[in-house]
Amino acid sequence: MAKSSEKSASPENVESKDEKLSLWSTPPSKILRATDSTRIEDIDFDETPGFEGTKAEGQALLLERGKHLSALQEKLYANGRAGDLRSILLVLQGMDTAGKGGMVRNVIGMVDPQGVDLASFGVPTKEEKQHHYLWRIRKALPRGGKIGVFDRSHYEDVLVVAVHDLVPRQVWEPRFDEINAFEKDLAEQGTLIIKVALFVSPEEQRARLQERLDRPDKHWKYNPGDVTERGFLPQYRIAYQRAIDRTNTDYAPWFVIPADRKWYSRLAVTELLIDALEQLELDWPAADFDVELEKRRLAES
Repeated sequence: MAKSSEKSASPENVESKDEKLSLWSTPPSKILRATDSTRIEDIDFDETPGFEGTKAEGQALLLERGKHLSALQEKLYANGRAGDLRSILLVLQGMDTAGKGGMVRNVIGMVDPQGVDLASFGVPTKEEKQHHYLWRIRKALPRGGKIGVFDRSHYEDVLVVAVHDLVPRQVWEPRFDEINAFEKDLAEQGTLIIKVALFVSPEEQRARLQERLDRPDKHWKYNPGDVTERGFLPQYRIAYQRAIDRTNTDYAPWFVIPADRKWYSRLAVTELLIDALEQLELDWPAADFDVELEKRRLAES
């Protein structure tokens, strides 16, 4: 939802590619990275940390960087087809209306869907409840060469359960160490983990819920329980702070993103994915056949 303070500029005024990239005064991988001093209560939900441009410039840059993201993802997928087991896992956490679904459509939607493993984790099913909480998570992990996306994740089992007292503290408290061990094992097996916590202001959340009520085409997205959950915002912030403090590691870092401006949060996650893919230093896999021979065979066919 656009704010009256929203910076604006016409698309035709957007700068060249190099100039647009310079609109980041500090890369998202640095400025959004959670640290020991990160405090959710200090977040300015309407801020655009590290980005010096306007909304129009940000939207234009998203499209430009999306092309680069797509090219890098194609290399990852190609290497996976050739037997490379490395992958990327993007974990999206946030309250309802924080923008997780929009992130999947507008960021992950810019890459080849063949190279994406998407999983959404809601209330555990009857079958899932009969297993360890990580059972359904392990089943959905990205395969080699894929970008895996979790819309909610194993963190629900230290967030929702704590806020609503679904299980005793002595049950969910040890899960932090268990999650750290789980994520460390994933990282050692070649999965690069990006954990994103999206935060919207109570006012923006109300506006987004109101839009869902006002528009018949968005009624399907509305859940009466979302209004109920608004009454637990202070408890959720405490739970998120605890989760970030306990599970922010070098091998599975958290990135805390103010999400009142959807264009900014989407651009930031795009940059985080690009940064992760570039860390892999991918090249095209070598042909496992005689290229010159195949050229001659094709010419003679």
